[in-house]
Amino acid sequence: MEFAHLTVLSLFCLAFVGITATSSGEDYWQSVWPNTPLPKTFSDLLIPSGKTNSLPIKSEELNQYSTLFFEHDLHPGKIFTLGNTHSVGNIIRPFTKSRQGVTDSIWLANKDEQSLEDFCYSPTAIAEHKHCVSSLKSMIDQVVSHFGSTKIKAISSNFAENQEQYVVEEVKKVGENAVMCHRLNFEKVVFNCHQVRDTTAYVVSLVASDGTKTKALTVCHHDTRGMNPELLYEALEVTPGTVPVCHFIGNKAAAWVPNHTVDNLCVI
Repeated sequence: MEFAHLTVLSLFCLAFVGITATSSGEDYWQSVWPNTPLPKTFSDLLIPSGKTNSLPIKSEELNQYSTLFFEHDLHPGKIFTLGNTHSVGNIIRPFTKSRQGVTDSIWLANKDEQSLEDFCYSPTAIAEHKHCVSSLKSMIDQVVSHFGSTKIKAISSNFAENQEQYVVEEVKKVGENAVMCHRLNFEKVVFNCHQVRDTTAYVVSLVASDGTKTKALTVCHHDTRGMNPELLYEALEVTPGTVPVCHFIGNKAAAWVPNHTVDNLCVI
């Protein structure tokens, strides 16, 4: 397998910082992508075995994962309030049911309702392939095997802290049928890496109500047959399998997509 030597700029372009700790997982990362810092999103995978950092996703951060909308909503000037449903008839209403579980594995597992083992071995949704990974090496092996190449890049969100309302400034398409890897909301460090057929990933530039500029990884699903019908109807008043549905991806997740260019990778 040919290992690609990629620059920091050419591989990661959204809110990624170097992790200075030395570990076998990080050593393996460097053997695949030399001189490339590990994304902050994956730093939890460097936590020593047996150690915990309590639940990794704060309650307010769950809203980053629970905002559903249509693909035609992705345009400059659109206002989003995290954690709320799509504005049907200009009325924005909060969810009345659990915001977790729109599909079997796109949303964070609910620790109070499902064990980690139950989640990882549960059936996949329609048109979905998934793997639970508990080490950086296993994640790298999974995504490289999926794409058949190391010429790939990871993209993540960097939502601002304590900000719930955003205005869309710019929308950029970054790839089709991405592999998503997101931290599950359990004390044990486990990421769910999954790929759902017929998806499009975007990077959406946002401006928070306090003026803070940020970026949000966004995934639009064109095959929604596997989505939870109750939540989908409450959010958008549509049924599974009818129209494309999009959602933001929170800070504890990343999308892997092919790396076709050598610079300015987040612009297509």
